[in-house]
Amino acid sequence: MSVLLHACCAPCSSAIVECMLRNGMKPTVYFSNSNIYPQQEFDIRKHELMRFLEVQQVPYVEDEYDHEEWLATIRGLEKEPERGSRCSVCFQYRLTHAARYAQEHGFHLLTTTLASSRWKNIKQIDAAGHIAVEGCPDVEWWDMNWRKGGLQNRRGELLKQNEFYNQLYCGCEFSMR
Repeated sequence: MSVLLHACCAPCSSAIVECMLRNGMKPTVYFSNSNIYPQQEFDIRKHELMRFLEVQQVPYVEDEYDHEEWLATIRGLEKEPERGSRCSVCFQYRLTHAARYAQEHGFHLLTTTLASSRWKNIKQIDAAGHIAVEGCPDVEWWDMNWRKGGLQNRRGELLKQNEFYNQLYCGCEFSMR
């Protein structure tokens, strides 16, 4: 089964990719993160993810980085707290890009590593995923809770084992505070 996995970073992706491979799935990782600021942070996260996926022999696809477009999309929500409206709009933006890619390239299932973070609201992520696939009739949102089944612990193990860079904020400049 081929799955398009929207990914935010190597630490959040590692246990999920490992789980998918172990269960006979064929993930393709889609890196769509125009929210990440600054560009240097984006590049570090991207290269860490690519390093991991190369070893796993998992295909990697990168969306165009357009932080200015992302800023325009969340305009007016800059002062929202984490898990607030800004995050919902951000998730929709990134997952809509992923859903379009999935539709155009024959992926039936779409899911995200965002659902692995204990710092994120899983209901927000799932709502954004369902909205993202609305315009993509051939794509189904897979609302998997990637925190369960020991994956959170395995994430920590893989983080140490692979010596991943582990960011200290979600990605956007507004989550830095």
